This record gives sequence, C-alpha cells and structure tokens, in this order.
Amino acid sequence: MLEVGTKAPAFSLPDQNGQMHSLEEYRGKKVILYFYPRDNTPGCTKQACGYSQLYPQFQEKGAVVIGISKDTVASHKRFEEKQGLTFTILSDPELKVIQAYDVWKEKKNYGKVSMGVVRTTYLIDEDGVIIKANDKVKAADDPAKMLEEV
Repeated sequence: MLEVGTKAPAFSLPDQNGQMHSLEEYRGKKVILYFYPRDNTPGCTKQACGYSQLYPQFQEKGAVVIGISKDTVASHKRFEEKQGLTFTILSDPELKVIQAYDVWKEKKNYGKVSMGVVRTTYLIDEDGVIIKANDKVKAADDPAKMLEEV
C-alpha cells in the first residue's frame, strides 16, 4: 500500500462511458479513490451503492469519488445501470493503475491462493498527495467512514 504523504501516481483510464479521466483533472478537489475486486459481487455492490447514496454529501464537501477495478468498460456500464450508480468508475484491465497504487496482491480464498485486487481506499488531497490510506476496508462501512474523513 502507498504511504500517507506520498504523491498519488498519475493515471488516465476510461470510465463506464468510455471517456478518459486523469487524476490531474481533479486538482483542487479531494479525491476518494477506491479499488475493488469485481463489479456486481455482494461486497463491491454494497460499497458502490453506499458511495452512490452519499455522493451528494461528498460533492458538498468538494470531493469526488472514483472507483477502479480491472473489469471492462462494458462491465462497468452494466454495473452502473443495474445499481443506479452516480459516480465515476474506471476500467483498468491491464492493471497499470492497480499496480501503481500497490493493490494487486496475493489473496487466499478458502485455502486457494491467487492474485487479485485488495479492497483499498485512498483519500487524496487537492494537491494530489495521499492523506489517508486504508487496506482494511469493510465494504459496507467504507463510504460513511470516508465521508467523515473528508
């Protein structure tokens, strides 16, 4: 996991509509950047819906929410439509940003070891510096916790 106080790695990725987004375009705003394993799974859905419900409150505080997973743009679009999501989700199938933010790790599931995205949330300040980093994320609690942090 990246350390608090370090510069957040720059990125440019497509969202659920195929439009490109870069970290640079959010300068001057706080950014909640959260990495999640997969669209339409129970934990990821709870987390995304929580962020979606609280999104107006994040906006009031001058913050944006961005989710990133290795799912495709098309998968993100289905996830957005099915769940009624109101924020940006970025597609990183090549794992460039996922690896830059150090969230691609060995995971154990029922004794089986595989590589995957470890659910992680970063809070990035207006100048692009990481001010909060959490890799012990409880999907359902994360949105409310991050709203308090902003």
